[in-house]
Amino acid sequence: MLYSSAQDWRDAPRRKVLVFGMSGLGKTHLSGLLRASGDWFHYSIDYRIGTRYLGELIADNAKAEAMKVPFLRDLLLSDSIYIGSNITFENLSPVATWLGKPGNPEKGGLPMAEYQRRQEAFRQGEIAALRDTGHFAERAQRLYG
Repeated sequence: MLYSSAQDWRDAPRRKVLVFGMSGLGKTHLSGLLRASGDWFHYSIDYRIGTRYLGELIADNAKAEAMKVPFLRDLLLSDSIYIGSNITFENLSPVATWLGKPGNPEKGGLPMAEYQRRQEAFRQGEIAALRDTGHFAERAQRLYG
């Protein structure tokens, strides 16, 4: 622990907090509240995973789906359109959509082997993004004070 007491926390010239938990617990909401106060730097693991570690896979998946539509296929093959995800701190839907759900492909699910492959890719991205945390904390201090 960085702070041994509540008083140490209040007395610290710079405070750091790590919010870690499962999906849907409100981590992004809490970080938004902190950022809105003006003095907090937000490093989102999920954003980092989606933009740095899974971005190409997410875009490739969208392109593969677009290739199934002749109109879009022709435009993609002629480099007339660009397909990419628009991941933001508030919109992590491209990550969740790419992860998918196991089940019948005819009903929008993924075969179990593909679902497991994607879960493993996400796990590896999560490990790497967690390892990036210190770098981003130092970078934020250097850039923003």
